[in-house]
Amino acid sequence: MGRLIGASALRENLALAALLSVSAIGLALAFPRTDWDGVVWLLVAPVIVTALSRAPRAALGWGWLFGTVFFLVLLRWLGYTFGVYSAIPWPLTWVPILALAAYCGLYVGGFAWAVSWIGRRRAPGLALAAAPFLWVAGEWVRSHLLGGFPWGTLGYSQYLRLPIIQIAELGGVHAVSFVLVAVNAAAAGCLVLPWRGALTGALACGALLAATLGFGTARLATPPRPGEVTVAIMQPAIEQPLKFDPTYVATTLGIYSSLTRRASAEHPQLVVWPETAVATPLRRDPGLVDGLIDLARTLRVALLVGSIDVNDTTPPKLTNSAFLLTEHGVVERYDKIHLVPFGEFVPFSSLLGFIRGWAEFISELEPGSNAVVFQGPPAPFGVVICYEGIFPELVREFVRGGARLIVNMTNDAWFGRTDGPWQHLAMYPLRAVEHRTAVVRAANTGVSAFIAPTGQILRRLSLSRRAIMVERLPLRSGETLYSKFGEWLAYLALGVTAGTLAASARGWRR
Repeated sequence: MGRLIGASALRENLALAALLSVSAIGLALAFPRTDWDGVVWLLVAPVIVTALSRAPRAALGWGWLFGTVFFLVLLRWLGYTFGVYSAIPWPLTWVPILALAAYCGLYVGGFAWAVSWIGRRRAPGLALAAAPFLWVAGEWVRSHLLGGFPWGTLGYSQYLRLPIIQIAELGGVHAVSFVLVAVNAAAAGCLVLPWRGALTGALACGALLAATLGFGTARLATPPRPGEVTVAIMQPAIEQPLKFDPTYVATTLGIYSSLTRRASAEHPQLVVWPETAVATPLRRDPGLVDGLIDLARTLRVALLVGSIDVNDTTPPKLTNSAFLLTEHGVVERYDKIHLVPFGEFVPFSSLLGFIRGWAEFISELEPGSNAVVFQGPPAPFGVVICYEGIFPELVREFVRGGARLIVNMTNDAWFGRTDGPWQHLAMYPLRAVEHRTAVVRAANTGVSAFIAPTGQILRRLSLSRRAIMVERLPLRSGETLYSKFGEWLAYLALGVTAGTLAASARGWRR
């Protein structure tokens, strides 16, 4: 009898593991490039149902499995970067990816544990009502702890669904995640609650979804306010091995000069080059500076150029910087604030410094300290470099400082022709909606794009295509709720999470 029970439990666990793994894979495929965004509305439900039917410790394990599989599939493109640009032999290249996926998966495990804890100590209905808050709290903590890694935030999966993402102007990308998890919780309620409780949850969720779509439809119908600028993007499509090759520097500058001259034929007010477009520290090369000033004067256009900079300190410190050049010279500079861990610096370097020798993409840069708003031409704008733009609160600093346009310059050549650059692009429509500001994205090898304040991707250049784009874009003219109050929804979620867990603990003691 014991063997039969053991075999039955094993089969049940294997079936559950298979179900959760398939659901996690499907959830990962909701993001670019597959963009199966419709499945997100249901595929978190299996985790919630599992959590409500298991003890908290078991729920933690099952949630962790789900989250690890999800992030492993989502971040599989990192295999290209480690395989090409590191000394780690295959298949060991998957070890750091698995470690990162397991770390991120812990937050899903924590979500499942909390749902189980509340459901057992209070009521399943309360756990389902709290689920959207629990999920958003976890996303927010993951985007801040240890430098933050908000990749895979659920709301980004809907970047193509314009009526849905308009609520980002109220509560940021977490508002979209909140609605998605609320629908999943209602679906789970239909399986675990009595019919009256399930009906109540479904009606409440239906009202939330209707309000979301109604608000989105109304905002999309609102005409843009007057005030426009013309901006040009260049995508040189220079592969990473050539980017800093000393023998290729002259060719690189020739490509940039040619593309800039082509763009000037459409009379832009600003031409945006990608991140670290210039292979040498710009301010240490007077001849290059003079050449760029002459180019700006001849074409009568401002140039925004990415370059490494060397600060006048002892010892000298390197920064990842953006320079605005006009016929009057270098008029403004911004140093990247949020550096990429294990890319632009090594966290806990006293312990992990040896990692620098493993990969050529690891450098040692100094972070900037101020969110500098360039006063133009053509108008006040903020520059976020590389993955800085995936941090909503940093972009908000530029907007609060007066930026009427957001520019993202990046170099995603490290990721080749994988899903990575497309997933990176998918985050910027939410930045546009959060502040009702147009976003200009110049990427070395792609994906470059112009994004409207509604989050619509107006035009884009596919990977590894050498080309220019010129677009007339509206300037930000108002303040959204998110611009004014920032991450209020995440803070509310943290408060509800803490309060519900505390109330559940008190209820259990009684």
